[in-house]
Amino acid sequence: MSNQVITNRFRQDLLAGKTVIGCWCALSNPISTEVLGLAGFDWLLLDGEHAPNDITSFVPQLMALKGSKSAPVVRPPTNEPVVIKRLLDIGFANFLVPFVETREQAERAVASTRYPPAGIRGVSVSHRGNMFGTVADYFANSNDNISVMVQIESQQGVDNIDAIAAVDGIDGIFVGPSDLAAALGHLGNAGHADVQAAIKHIFDRAKAQGKPSGILAPVEADARRYMEWGATFVAVGSDLGVFRAGTQALCDRFTK
Repeated sequence: MSNQVITNRFRQDLLAGKTVIGCWCALSNPISTEVLGLAGFDWLLLDGEHAPNDITSFVPQLMALKGSKSAPVVRPPTNEPVVIKRLLDIGFANFLVPFVETREQAERAVASTRYPPAGIRGVSVSHRGNMFGTVADYFANSNDNISVMVQIESQQGVDNIDAIAAVDGIDGIFVGPSDLAAALGHLGNAGHADVQAAIKHIFDRAKAQGKPSGILAPVEADARRYMEWGATFVAVGSDLGVFRAGTQALCDRFTK
């Protein structure tokens, strides 16, 4: 039995207000994830909502990130306790929960990651998250080492931002700019003034509640503007976007 202490450096940095720069992993492949893990990002988002990932594809990607400085963050397909339980058990400690619109939904996301009596996480004594039962202090320390961030991507979420951000255990507020733009009537145009105003409002209200805010911003000018507005955990691109742009540029140099 190991006496290893489980600590979550990403959560500590997030709550300390440090700027942590990340990248999206959408290719669902352990080799591409391993390569991204060598780049030096503070965190990598392994996407279970809009990428073809599931439990069996997540495990080899987590293995590929062993030894990397990049903290794996998972986006589950939905805010569902059983789904989140399974992701915890395979080793994820950082969660970005999509489409949270109310305080109650935020509370459920947190409860899903906590063992009773603080939450409703089911108990397995041996799983990958506790190194198959070999980490002696896992049950004692797990609840304090899980980070939960929630995505605001609807008008209802914007309207309820103060209540959502105030939930104990919500470690960060993340904006989904594409869905938010669509919800505000500007599908495909996250740069619209109405959307930009909503994003800044979310950042401002999160800060007022003492919670860090973040966003996905693959355009550099957008990312830098959002950081000026106070965002501290920002994803600045995706493996799919980099691969698509790089291969197209290579082809164009020789065929056009």
